[in-house]
Amino acid sequence: MTSIRVLKNFISITRHGSVAAAAREIGLTAAAAGQQLQHLEEEIGVELFDRNKRSLVLNNQGRALIEPIQEIIARYEALGAGFKTELSGTIVLGALVSSLMGHFGKALNELKRNYPELEIKLMAGLSSDFLEQVLEGKLDAAIVTESPFPLPQGALWTELYKEPMVLILPVNHSKTNGSKKASELIPANLPFIRFERKTWTGYLVDQTIKVNKLMINEGMEINSVEAIIELVRQGLGYSIIPQLANVDWKNDQRARIQILPGKAVYRKVGLLERRRHSRQNITSAIKDQFLNAVKKQD
Repeated sequence: MTSIRVLKNFISITRHGSVAAAAREIGLTAAAAGQQLQHLEEEIGVELFDRNKRSLVLNNQGRALIEPIQEIIARYEALGAGFKTELSGTIVLGALVSSLMGHFGKALNELKRNYPELEIKLMAGLSSDFLEQVLEGKLDAAIVTESPFPLPQGALWTELYKEPMVLILPVNHSKTNGSKKASELIPANLPFIRFERKTWTGYLVDQTIKVNKLMINEGMEINSVEAIIELVRQGLGYSIIPQLANVDWKNDQRARIQILPGKAVYRKVGLLERRRHSRQNITSAIKDQFLNAVKKQD
């Protein structure tokens, strides 16, 4: 009979798309993880992945089993939970790297202190990528930017906090006061470093440019807020980014932020999950814990 470890191995492989990566996560050799997957397929009687020499791709049968297997794992981990006062088990969250430099980083730390038996696994990525992974059950939930497009009916997004979109400049750029027009804040001698257009945050950058009627000199396009900040610190350009909460902007020696005088545009960050899933008790606690942490800072 298949064990819980074999089922967890399958879920890990679906998340990573690699037996070797899954093996590292759960503490097995690649050979052992591969054998467990083969054992599961033999017991069920169907292949769960399409295989070739270089890749392992989840097929329709495999996708159909993700949620039922996650439910089995969740029920197993919940055994005895009625006798406990704390959350326990494992939740797999997608997270924007920049969210860990914002309010979510502190809230996550507080959550771990309050629920030491709760294991949180974080997968870094982009909001648009996480949507599909959440709907397919590869992730229990994800910390993402609000989608600029309507979400599928089965998805639920809950706002946790918001960050204003601001102009970031090298610190040696001449300082300006708040009475100047937005167009006068743009350095003519520097290129614009743009966050990737096709992302949800990239959409907000475009919106900020339009509402402030900015004329920009296009330079690089990058999908990392952290990399953009570092490039601006090196004097290689300027950008428009969300004002990350955990960056000490006032004491930054190489870059400064500037609030644009036009209509404010905000990046709203929240928890994306399926409307019904087996980890709702944990995601509810995450939302409550997070919102309480934000209130303490306000």
